[in-house]
Amino acid sequence: MGKLLAICTSPQRGTVKTEVESARLTPEWGIETDAHGGNWHRQVSLLSAEKIENFRKKIWVDYGAFGENLVVEGYDFRNLPVTSRFAIGDVVLEMTQIGKECHNDCVIKQKTGAKVRGIELSLLQRCGAHLASETDIEEAVMSGMAAVENAVNGITDKMVGFERSYEDGQYVCKTKLLPLTDVANTEKKVPIEWINAAHNGVEKPFIDYVLPLIQGEPKLPKEDSLPRFAKLKKVLVK
Repeated sequence: MGKLLAICTSPQRGTVKTEVESARLTPEWGIETDAHGGNWHRQVSLLSAEKIENFRKKIWVDYGAFGENLVVEGYDFRNLPVTSRFAIGDVVLEMTQIGKECHNDCVIKQKTGAKVRGIELSLLQRCGAHLASETDIEEAVMSGMAAVENAVNGITDKMVGFERSYEDGQYVCKTKLLPLTDVANTEKKVPIEWINAAHNGVEKPFIDYVLPLIQGEPKLPKEDSLPRFAKLKKVLVK
């Protein structure tokens, strides 16, 4: 059972929030007096009180220093699945994201010089091509080729998608075009049934889905133990 310890707001984004006695939350908006309110997916920011206490053992910070709106005791949000819901009085909040980037005036950066950022699982692959699987690279090239070919043929308002199947027990992936209006500003979430009952691991359907995506180790040319990237000539397609 969680306990709300503090409510924090700020009139501008990217600044430390200050503790207030109460706040009014509006559906599809968030806290009325807070800069994070609006028609987007991060209307209210929650932070575990335990995380703040652990940090206070090194450097004292007030509630709101991390840009959080609500300080909650009794939950480790990292171990809860996205789409988890929390009831606070008459308000029901749904978790839409775990972690965020530290803003420029973050108290951690001010006092330690270290930039803090919550990251998602795909960050390593996006920052280091040598960490991507051969399957991932092949499908990335395949989608890029499909996008260019269709664009050259005058097809627009479409998004390149993947269609997965199994042929003779082997994983097969093909591209297909989807209406842009069906995929823009939307996300496909991991099914909750793929997460175990304790919310700290995954079930076999998840493993079956991702296992084909990490197959193969690319043979990339390297220089000084780092991947050697191509330098594009930037020639316009006619």
